[in-house]
Amino acid sequence: MDDPDGFFGERVAATYDDSSGEMFQQSVIDTTADVLAELAGGGRALELGIGTGRIALPLARRGVPVHGIDLSRAMVARLRAKPGGEAIGVTIGDFATTRVDGTFSLAYLVFNTIMNLTTQDAQVACFRNVAAHLEPGGRFVIEVGVPELRRLPPGQNIVPWRVSPTGWAYDVYDVATQAMSSNYVDVVDGRAEFRSIPFRYVWPAELDLMARLAGLHLTDRWADWTRAPFTADSESHVSIWRKPLEGL
Repeated sequence: MDDPDGFFGERVAATYDDSSGEMFQQSVIDTTADVLAELAGGGRALELGIGTGRIALPLARRGVPVHGIDLSRAMVARLRAKPGGEAIGVTIGDFATTRVDGTFSLAYLVFNTIMNLTTQDAQVACFRNVAAHLEPGGRFVIEVGVPELRRLPPGQNIVPWRVSPTGWAYDVYDVATQAMSSNYVDVVDGRAEFRSIPFRYVWPAELDLMARLAGLHLTDRWADWTRAPFTADSESHVSIWRKPLEGL
């Protein structure tokens, strides 16, 4: 991948906000922003992988100063073009290691973005980077899916999740390395176009250990932004870790 924007270049950015997926429903966005505003507690928020501002803009409208980190200039250009987008500071870089000025009461990663870091080392580095940005008592929030390995029968490593006459999408898992990819085939004018995005899936308990290595501790884990209980059947989770107060 030689695109400086990584896997979220102009082609993806141009249609990213056109999705009809649940994450773009206004009720989901409002609930997410309300929870994050409460957790920010009047302080500054740092969004890792800010993208086109799906969450950053409504959070800023709730009075929370937001700064973002993102590798994709194409995605950030969409943020800049939206009302209020120019007022949000963005640093271009890898959110696992990029540092910005100041400290924050809240840092967050939404909708599986932690999996864009495709090695365990990078995910661990992300937690340490966040811990360095948080003020004492600050919180780190991650929204991510639970790996769907129970849907894999013996000998199969593919989980299809969208099938239509004009295209299909499927995930490929390597259970030995936790590497996975989301793959898309779109049929336009009788011609098929293929693209693939690599990820690394990660378990809740593994995230908790990464947090401990960074000096953070788990305070809450919900099934979603409505704070529904997290259970063995939950398909995703919203987890919150806190940086200890000084001297504790």
